[in-house]
Amino acid sequence: MEMNQTALTRRRVFKNLSRNRFIYMMVIPVVIYLILFRYQPMWFMGISLFDYRLLRGFSGSKWVGFAQYIKLFSDPSWLRYILNTLWLNFWAILILMPAALIFALLLNELYGNKFKLVVQTISYLPHFISSVVVVSLINTFVSPSMGILASITKSLGMVPINYIGIPKYFVTINIISGLWQCIGWDAVIYIASLSSIDRTLYEAAVIDGADRWQQTLHITIPGLMPTFVILLIIQIGQALNINFEKVYLLQNNLNLSASEMLPTFVYKVGMVSHDYSFASAAGVVNSLLSVLMVFVANHIAKRVSDISLF
Repeated sequence: MEMNQTALTRRRVFKNLSRNRFIYMMVIPVVIYLILFRYQPMWFMGISLFDYRLLRGFSGSKWVGFAQYIKLFSDPSWLRYILNTLWLNFWAILILMPAALIFALLLNELYGNKFKLVVQTISYLPHFISSVVVVSLINTFVSPSMGILASITKSLGMVPINYIGIPKYFVTINIISGLWQCIGWDAVIYIASLSSIDRTLYEAAVIDGADRWQQTLHITIPGLMPTFVILLIIQIGQALNINFEKVYLLQNNLNLSASEMLPTFVYKVGMVSHDYSFASAAGVVNSLLSVLMVFVANHIAKRVSDISLF
């Protein structure tokens, strides 16, 4: 009986694979990409256990065990880099995520599909602008000699401030520019989620006399909460990562105390100083901490709201 059941299950699986073969064929390039560029490079995390020399490879490099990790945890600057990274991402989560949600709600209230489409298109176009161009625009805007802010400050009879060179303004500049660059693109997911909310709920609310604000408060926002929580968990998992190109290009010797973060530190140690083993150890620790934060955030979300990533 068990053999017949197993054979029946196997036939069902093969029948399903045959029926959906074109869909599975579309997945093959993605699987190949993940294997080649995501999983296969994990083999090189073993560099962190060697005094790795590029021309000698694993076989010619000296085994040092956890010496690189001990060196990393002994470096007092390492904790500051983590705190700088978390501080920037804390404000990004606190401001950018609710801003994208609010923007999506405002777009949803616009009348006229053409006008709504124009506003949405204009809002997410900055997402496609290169980080190099964005940083150039920021430098042009806040430049103490030729920037727009400098011109306004001079016209008011005040001395221009070199905002990009003052550490306390670094996070503010990143958040404001990130708001302009990402709010439209991040709102796309919420706009897509809005279409999945049952329209009969709004019809019932209108019959009960609910106005637009009450409909938004009791139907739209609760309907978007699962999407918001999932994105929040993912964002917390990425809290030790940053928009590397933008942060690195905005760095200078004056703001380094606030702008030096874990990803830029790993890049400088690995690619500039060629200390591949130490950079690999820092990268491994960064990845493990990110995974831990995902599990913690997912557990808290599951306990509080019954919404979780897994």
